[in-house]
Amino acid sequence: MNGYMWMLCIIVVVAAGVFLFNGASFADRGANQQHNKQENPPTGKLDMIGDIGDYVPGEIDDPVHDPALLRTDDAYYVFSTGILRSVDDPGGIYVRKSEGTLEGPWEAIGEIPVPEWVTDYHSEHLWAPQAIEYDNTYYLYYAVSSFGSNRSAIGVLSSETPHDLNSWVDHGPILTSEPGVTDYNAIDSHVFEAEGSLWIVYGSHFSGIKLQKMDNPTDVSSGELVTLQNRPSVQHNPVEAPTIIEKDGYYYLFTSWDQCCAGTDSSYKIAVGRAESVAGPYIDQQGQPLAEGGGTVILESEGNQIGPGGQDIFQAYGQDYLIHHYYDGDAAGVIRMQIRTLSWEDHWPTVDR
Repeated sequence: MNGYMWMLCIIVVVAAGVFLFNGASFADRGANQQHNKQENPPTGKLDMIGDIGDYVPGEIDDPVHDPALLRTDDAYYVFSTGILRSVDDPGGIYVRKSEGTLEGPWEAIGEIPVPEWVTDYHSEHLWAPQAIEYDNTYYLYYAVSSFGSNRSAIGVLSSETPHDLNSWVDHGPILTSEPGVTDYNAIDSHVFEAEGSLWIVYGSHFSGIKLQKMDNPTDVSSGELVTLQNRPSVQHNPVEAPTIIEKDGYYYLFTSWDQCCAGTDSSYKIAVGRAESVAGPYIDQQGQPLAEGGGTVILESEGNQIGPGGQDIFQAYGQDYLIHHYYDGDAAGVIRMQIRTLSWEDHWPTVDR
């Protein structure tokens, strides 16, 4: 998973529109900024350069599982699942940046310090981040759990200077789940604005993908808990990593399916459904409800890119960019990141290759 992983492994957005982007960003911050002016932004399957994920035992540990994309005034940032270490010294959310284009060159700049409270969850690293800009502050959401368990929590940090890894202030857990108490798993969060409210969508396996309103970026309200997607006919209900965007009057729910974190044996893939309301119901391209197992697969293993998933979507320059991780079949399953554009036909996305 995103959340279901034991190997190295944010996020997200800063808007390119006034309503909803991958996260809760609003106006296009790059409109008058030299860094973000691109007359010919890259499209298709981008040629990624620099630190895009690597692992050499005892030498290099550059994790990029569950990448999430953020744009600031002068750089792009990718946040990802932390280095796998131990419950006594868990790996913090890992960060890399590009002062060039979305292709790079990407530079790994290290990890954000781990909040003390997460040690209660016996996690060996923090998972599946997402980052947004909201009211001139950056918020970073992350998951705390252990493999196969729904004793989990979603935490949030904030900063006004995301390049300074020590500037991130922790606000503690905003959602939790417990075996025997909740039937869902509080990991893999995505926060965004829609229909005049702030929302959080999250979940992995167990009872599927959930949606709730938020009172503010650090507080989830007691509003109705809505189930958006389930795969009840598949063992272990393998659906996770939800991302919601709005485009041309529809809301699109992207999720990752099946097995991650198994190197070149991974069967991860990315699927989508759409709805006319943020709370659904979501259907796939054949009209099947996502809450009853539906979903249209748009990306799966291809060439050396095995098990793509853990996706985030960034909307800018009139394009929709899909960022995801994969296991490199040409490098014994090393985890790397890829960015590519989405194309649209009859209001349904396809992945550019």
